[in-house]
Amino acid sequence: MRWKIEGLYAITPDESDTARLLEKTRRALAGGAKLLQYRNKAASAALKAEQVRALLPCCRAAGVPLIVNDDLALALETGADGLHLGREDGDLGAARRALGDEALLGASCYDRLELAERALALGADHIAFGSVFGSPTKPGAVRASLDLFRQARKRFAVPVVAIGGITSANASDVIAAGAHAVAVISALFEAADIEAAARQFSILFDQRLRTS
Repeated sequence: MRWKIEGLYAITPDESDTARLLEKTRRALAGGAKLLQYRNKAASAALKAEQVRALLPCCRAAGVPLIVNDDLALALETGADGLHLGREDGDLGAARRALGDEALLGASCYDRLELAERALALGADHIAFGSVFGSPTKPGAVRASLDLFRQARKRFAVPVVAIGGITSANASDVIAAGAHAVAVISALFEAADIEAAARQFSILFDQRLRTS
């Protein structure tokens, strides 16, 4: 795999102002975010393409991959580094064939290990479980237990991502349970100081490396 799935996985908020989105992203990357997923449920197709193209040079300069959420056509059109798909967002096998072997392909597996098995068989190279905690982004989401991450680490030889309600106060629990990366929206991009918030998450991963 060209990219390493580990550390703070920043997921963009619904931001209509591209300049503001870029500034927020630069701060997150400066604080140590290791991956960026572009997710904007409120934007038009044209705005999404504009924003991904604006974010790509920023991510390239930081050496961080840019992954598009739920939109294969957008990922292909913009030359993004990868794609993330939920259960209802498209065919993983078709996405892998379209993207090629070098692109990142993540899959939401919610609270089910069997979904992860299927995703990996279809070409995913990393898997995400959640919501781990109550999430303001998806308040009705199913919950994934910390024990699920312990099981996933033992069962799968791919990076495991945790998502949903993760903050710097609870991230250490899911990191200790085995998550390679934590995906964060609100606790990062709604912070008064985005760079400092990103650095707090990054420190938690540095601590794991020192104690492992």
